[in-house]
Amino acid sequence: MNEVIENILSRRSVRAFSERKIEEKDLRTLVKCALYAPSARNLQTWRFTVLTKREDMDELSSVIEKTLDRKGYDMYRPAALIIPSNNADSPYGRDDNACALENIFLAAHSMGIGSVWINQLNGICGDPNVRKLLTRFEIPSDHIVFGMAALGYSAEMQTKKVEKTGQVKFF
Repeated sequence: MNEVIENILSRRSVRAFSERKIEEKDLRTLVKCALYAPSARNLQTWRFTVLTKREDMDELSSVIEKTLDRKGYDMYRPAALIIPSNNADSPYGRDDNACALENIFLAAHSMGIGSVWINQLNGICGDPNVRKLLTRFEIPSDHIVFGMAALGYSAEMQTKKVEKTGQVKFF
């Protein structure tokens, strides 16, 4: 099996991160991988915001916790968070950002960095408290966050091999 396929088949979501920081050069590589994702009509209406300060991530978790009434919500306390946002008027924004996130997840896995998709901002970007924080992070007011990449080094050994299932029909 080639390295790309092995990377795809062995990647798993990590929901328990260690305190180990991710080097800035590695985060820059992950954003570069996101920028190389497919973009419908090559419009590239996305923007990528990277949070590395614990206080910022904790504040975002707190706003999400209050807005969605999810007591104890902490996004699994990642070492870093990459927030792709996209123009609310873009008919392709959700799809473009999903492709960018997948590139981040696969690239992170290849670098030994764990990841998990965080989707709680989807649908609440217009909430005044959420928007205030997004504005502070310089996410444009006309942008929506469909999903985020929580990143860090796994606090647990990933030894369990999981077979993925789904329905596939060939004709």
